[in-house]
Amino acid sequence: MNTNMLRFAFAAVVFLIIVWVIVAIYPRLASIESEKCVPAANTFAKFFPTQPPKPVLGEAFFDGGGKEFTLADYRGKGVVLNFWATWCFPCVLEMPALDSLQVKISGGGVEVLTVSLNRGGSADVEKFYRKNRIVNLPILIDRGEALTSGLGVTGLPTTVLIDAEGKEIGRVVGAAEWDKPKIVAFVRDCLAPARTPKT
Repeated sequence: MNTNMLRFAFAAVVFLIIVWVIVAIYPRLASIESEKCVPAANTFAKFFPTQPPKPVLGEAFFDGGGKEFTLADYRGKGVVLNFWATWCFPCVLEMPALDSLQVKISGGGVEVLTVSLNRGGSADVEKFYRKNRIVNLPILIDRGEALTSGLGVTGLPTTVLIDAEGKEIGRVVGAAEWDKPKIVAFVRDCLAPARTPKT
């Protein structure tokens, strides 16, 4: 009986130690993971990290043909989610840089999604793309601004950065030079899915 009680007590102590280690280490691991997405101020001063990273909501948005998507469709990839409109002058200025960013990160597990708030729908966006030679970005529309509202976007342009696990790790409010080498590297390092080592 005493032996059984000693074994039980020992097992309980070991269990408590394991729990303590997990509680002590996990926040630090999460912090380390999020810290890789906090660039030096001179690299990306407009980036504001989301602490802690939080899951994004699943409101629908639509492509130029009316097909419905949610952010869950991009799980497993990093997402640069830009909200814009053709009547927004800063948005118009940064669109060529976003178009270039898509080319530079192609094949790296990160997608640039530019979601328009134009009330004229895809026709307005198609016209803008043709005029400005935007050829690498999809036409995406936020009908009724459900996605915009769900993510708490209050001004344009706003870009939400989402990691491969579907969590918002930060956002950029205002236009940015997305195709600059330091920012391209930041997007790759921060959003691309972790690579599985080859065996």
